[in-house]
Amino acid sequence: MIEIRPFSPEHAEGVVNVILPIQQQEFEIPITLEGQPDLNDIPGFYQKGQGNFWVALDGGKVVGTVSLLDIGDDQVALRKMFVAASHRGREYGTAKRLLDGAIGWAREQEVKRIYLGTTDKFLAAHRFYEKNGFALVEKDALPPSFPVMAVDTRFYALDCA
Repeated sequence: MIEIRPFSPEHAEGVVNVILPIQQQEFEIPITLEGQPDLNDIPGFYQKGQGNFWVALDGGKVVGTVSLLDIGDDQVALRKMFVAASHRGREYGTAKRLLDGAIGWAREQEVKRIYLGTTDKFLAAHRFYEKNGFALVEKDALPPSFPVMAVDTRFYALDCA
């Protein structure tokens, strides 16, 4: 049974073990752990203001991640949405549960809008976000505080109010 929990330090290694292989091997993005300093300080980077970071656990093992980064003005950036290949699909519902939990948290925190950036390569992610109410937005419509990653080419927004 998949359990969604806020990140705590004992999940750090599991988070890296889920995210890096998906980035490097599955999507062939040349990124390292050193290139993602947020992963070395998840509490200091994500778990403040209206932000947070969650893990999906299966028997205590991290199988998925999602975070909300507070970018000010009651807005957040959805980041680090990853699910291990072994736990994808409707039968697990891992991605949906992670996203629903993050959206629920955002609403509780009175966040007005959630933004996200993704790459052209993540076709399944595009369908997933669109199916869950996110609308495609142009890059120039993003708030100035939105952290555009070098690999981001598609952007979405969800109104939470």
